[in-house]
Amino acid sequence: MKTLVLVFHPDLSRSRANAALMAAAQQDTDGNVTVRDEYALYPNGKIDVAAEQQLVEQHDRIVLQFPLYWYSAPALLKEWEDKVLEYGWAYGTDGEALTAKQIMVATTAGGPESEYQPVDDGATIDEVLSPYRMMARYTHAMWLKPFVVFESMELDDAALADAGRRYREALLAE
Repeated sequence: MKTLVLVFHPDLSRSRANAALMAAAQQDTDGNVTVRDEYALYPNGKIDVAAEQQLVEQHDRIVLQFPLYWYSAPALLKEWEDKVLEYGWAYGTDGEALTAKQIMVATTAGGPESEYQPVDDGATIDEVLSPYRMMARYTHAMWLKPFVVFESMELDDAALADAGRRYREALLAE
């Protein structure tokens, strides 16, 4: 299975957790995992749609990795969705590019898991990530369980290493 990890972090030098996850994903020795730092590739926000679509077509599993910002994703991920997942390619008439592919979100949250509960008008992490689940559904892709690292800014080196190990396992799972 070929996996494409698209990392959407505006400044990886300021994120120990996302940088650790990205480094773990890059440890592929079989060549089955492709990792791309989308902000480094498109600092001006102008996405090469044809190149991104070609990469998606070449992989079986697409992983969207990003930090949660105000219960949402960084802006470039939304731009990527709007441009790359276009009508006639990802959905609509003849839009079958993602059919039967796997979609997974890998995200980091600064808060503890206890903040993502349906109490006092709160939302679960699954509810926060529901736009991505619905995107997978709409494009006829298979939605995989999200990989979430809570309290990401508080993790020590050992916890980050453990998160990286678990992330690699999730990326390579059949």
